[in-house]
Amino acid sequence: MSALTAISLFTGAGGLDYGFEAAGFQTNVALELDERCCETLRQNRRWPLIEHDISTVSTTDLLDLAKLGVGEADVLIGGPPCQPFSKSGFWATGEAKRLNDPRATTIECYLRVLAEARPRAFLLENVEGLGFRGKDEGLQLIHSRLAAINVAHGTNYRATIATLNAADFGVPQLRRRVFVIGFRDGSSFSFPKPTHVDVTANEDAEDRAAYLTVWDAIHDLPEPDDPSVVMKGKWADLLPTIPEGQNYLWHTDRGGGEPLFGWRRRYWSFLLKLAKAQPAWTIQAQPGPATGPFHWNNRRLTMREMARLQTFPDSVNITGSIADVQRQLGNAVPSLLAETLARSIASHLRDQPVPDAPLTLAIRPASTVAPPPPPAATVPVHFLALRGEHDAHPGTGKGARASARNLVPAAE
Repeated sequence: MSALTAISLFTGAGGLDYGFEAAGFQTNVALELDERCCETLRQNRRWPLIEHDISTVSTTDLLDLAKLGVGEADVLIGGPPCQPFSKSGFWATGEAKRLNDPRATTIECYLRVLAEARPRAFLLENVEGLGFRGKDEGLQLIHSRLAAINVAHGTNYRATIATLNAADFGVPQLRRRVFVIGFRDGSSFSFPKPTHVDVTANEDAEDRAAYLTVWDAIHDLPEPDDPSVVMKGKWADLLPTIPEGQNYLWHTDRGGGEPLFGWRRRYWSFLLKLAKAQPAWTIQAQPGPATGPFHWNNRRLTMREMARLQTFPDSVNITGSIADVQRQLGNAVPSLLAETLARSIASHLRDQPVPDAPLTLAIRPASTVAPPPPPAATVPVHFLALRGEHDAHPGTGKGARASARNLVPAAE
């Protein structure tokens, strides 16, 4: 059976593409601006690659390199940069810039290629914030552009939209993202049903397997002898005092440690430590020196550990420094989730049922039991000066930065 053809935009380190590859697609052309991501792609695959800003690349050039004509591609895939819709930005200031952010034009560029290439199907991925209730102007833009494309070209694209948690599909990581999928002929898409569940919260979900854990994903990897994963900075000595599976909230008046911080005064990932028996929290793309999730051995995760948690193939190596690696992997779609969606898309395009064969990129439950968490270390003396009464965070959009912003007079 011949491979289905894909045009890949905002390819990054290739998370979507490896999943689609496992489901029987071939990336006929990839487009990516980031130099490090392009190095990673070139090291691992021989996909035709355009290393440019999408706003400067014509659809004709994309199709020519892909050796495809208008309407011949089976699928267009991509995840436009998500910062305009990021929950992190909303938490810090109370308001993400969204469509007012110049980076949001990447969605327009994706839709421009869709209009001009007119593939049989498309998949667009973005952060959960794209679809927040009352803040869904990005989705409204997509609906309106699809309607305009249909009028102009006689197509019948319609968007089917879902917010998916990667852990529900066998990825050992809690990661929620929005997926927008549609077909040129107007047929509807049914998202795959979740295959895994948090059994601690859903005891009656007998038809689904338990969430895969960090231990399942990385238990067989050796402890690294790599100075680049050693935690550095002001808070390095405090991380060992936080129990496995906890974050800085342990050291508040509502936690079990010392009252060093105010409740929710820091972002969730501050001093966040993985737990062996749970899925990982979302791998961050742009972490600070104290931004987790960290390994339970009080260090940063290695490239291979992060790649496992993102279900990249073990044959794929991510290039650059540990910060480069984390940025590339933190921005990626988990490849196993991509494979799951790609199999359903392929089944629709081939008009055949989804095969029951095991997923190529699936993580298997560990055959060994995870060792118990070690006891937390004693708080070093130099941190005890932080002990005291600390105010809790007043609520979303009411923190110091948001208050400072609100004091600035509005332009007349």
